[in-house]
Amino acid sequence: MSGEGYGYFGGVRTPDTAESSAADTLEASAVTQAARRIAGRVNRTPVVTNATLDEIAGGRVFVKVEPLQRSGSFKARGAFNKLLQLSQSQRERGVVAYSSGNHGAAVALAASDLEIPAVIVVPKTAPVLKLEQIRAVGGELVWYDPATEDRAAVAAELAERRGLTLVPPYDDFAVMAGQGTLALELIEDVGDLDVLLVPVGGGGLIAGTGTIARALCPRVRIFGVEPAVANDHQRSLASGHRVVLDAPPDTIADGLRTLTPGQLTLPLNRELLEGVITVTDEEIIEAMQFCFERLKVVVEPSGAVAIAAILCGRVQAPAARIGVVLSGGNVDASRFAALIEAARPARLPFVGQR
Repeated sequence: MSGEGYGYFGGVRTPDTAESSAADTLEASAVTQAARRIAGRVNRTPVVTNATLDEIAGGRVFVKVEPLQRSGSFKARGAFNKLLQLSQSQRERGVVAYSSGNHGAAVALAASDLEIPAVIVVPKTAPVLKLEQIRAVGGELVWYDPATEDRAAVAAELAERRGLTLVPPYDDFAVMAGQGTLALELIEDVGDLDVLLVPVGGGGLIAGTGTIARALCPRVRIFGVEPAVANDHQRSLASGHRVVLDAPPDTIADGLRTLTPGQLTLPLNRELLEGVITVTDEEIIEAMQFCFERLKVVVEPSGAVAIAAILCGRVQAPAARIGVVLSGGNVDASRFAALIEAARPARLPFVGQR
């Protein structure tokens, strides 16, 4: 990985000269309120440990397993928190979301549970498994061409024309607060953390989890992890402003193919994150294989990036307590097998077989 190294992590540190934070912010109290609001509607997912991860990182690693969440990813948390706060008239008219898959599936699920009509704007290239999840709970699919159309614009036009409430995938404080309940559960279950590693795309998950983690563990060091070719957050934090990538990133991590961080998430993450670590597609595949063979969990590419950062030796935290988020597991069997089969033999520095 290229970029400035610092401490015992590889990545890019947020510069001291960065712009001031946004006027609006996300409070830890919003996360605790979200936890009460969505209780009983989402799963309290397990935390697993592994001796090999501990040996490689030099500390104690606690892995939060969101592939076992309803809809197969953390996105259910934010979707339920957002939809449960809609007025009755908003519920009757319905909602619209745009998504590469996981957010759309989560919004469709939450809408189905709450008897709210849902329209999901999806790319023609979206994974089949994620589209099937949306259809299975009654979501209406509207297609767009990512090469020629802007998904947010398509969703906004639908919202205006049909009177729907837009549910953004990350740039929304209610969505962020819901995602933050993941870290609240993690810390309640395992105690204080010294380090938190979270996949980062648009930045909503790490904004929510980082907000509550910093409130409960004031000295925690928070790092995002993203694909090396989709490093919009890393570059934006380094420059002090939103950097827009030139083209959609060519990475197997379809949920992290953002061109730029969110307008709301970046100011929050500028204050919360110590930096961002990047991993390659090959390293992501090796992490998926590790999770399958050692943790007995199926993880999609986007969900495996934080584990990849540890396995590749970019996280060395002697005696630290490290929280790691596996963010989702929506990958069908054929694609999972094809990715593993196509990868060259594992070369990771596994120091044990436990």
